[in-house]
Amino acid sequence: METTEIIPHIEALIFASDKPLTTMEIIELVNNALGFIEDRAEMDQVTTALEGIREKYASPFYAFEMVQSGGGWQFLTKSEYHKTVAQLNGDKFIKRLSAAALETLAIIAYKQPVTKSEMEAIRGVNCDYAVQKLLEKDLVIISGRNEEAVGKPLLYSTSKSFMDYFGINSSDELPKINEVLMEELVKATPMNVFGNDNDEAVNVNYEAKSPEISIENNSGVENSTDENQAEI
Repeated sequence: METTEIIPHIEALIFASDKPLTTMEIIELVNNALGFIEDRAEMDQVTTALEGIREKYASPFYAFEMVQSGGGWQFLTKSEYHKTVAQLNGDKFIKRLSAAALETLAIIAYKQPVTKSEMEAIRGVNCDYAVQKLLEKDLVIISGRNEEAVGKPLLYSTSKSFMDYFGINSSDELPKINEVLMEELVKATPMNVFGNDNDEAVNVNYEAKSPEISIENNSGVENSTDENQAEI
């Protein structure tokens, strides 16, 4: 089978799908559609076809591109046309998350699977409202129960929609905690200190560093006691 034969079928599948399609799903769908018995589409052929399609739509001629995001392949509008497309749906086009929701989502992403009590121990506030909103937006899912804990509480993990939302393919692509902390370091600030006996300025470098932050503690987060009123 020629690779050129399957390219249009792959394009049609990705365009029509309402979710990212993995390479294995594409192989199965293409073979089912064309009914190949002996001459089936193979992994290397589909991989080559996908790369060709990706290069094709990378051209400035097209307003959209094919990207690997959310665990699979999908067509997305290029970033330079975001404001243009956003006019069609207004505020609904963007999923807005409150600070409380983002904090809770970060804990779930880095600690998953995690119970609600563990989230609350880290944030220091009740997380019921934030978790409920994240579930409604399909950014997190209930992935099971902690059989060893008292009451067997529910466990929460990120969903495929979470990966799609942030443009990643797995949790391994999340920034490492130590990388985030390095960006928090404050550069040395030169200050002029005047002596008591004269007006000569003495340059003193005060190097302020951010304290060590762990996802397992409150991380200096300013918590609100009225979180349930926050919009997500």
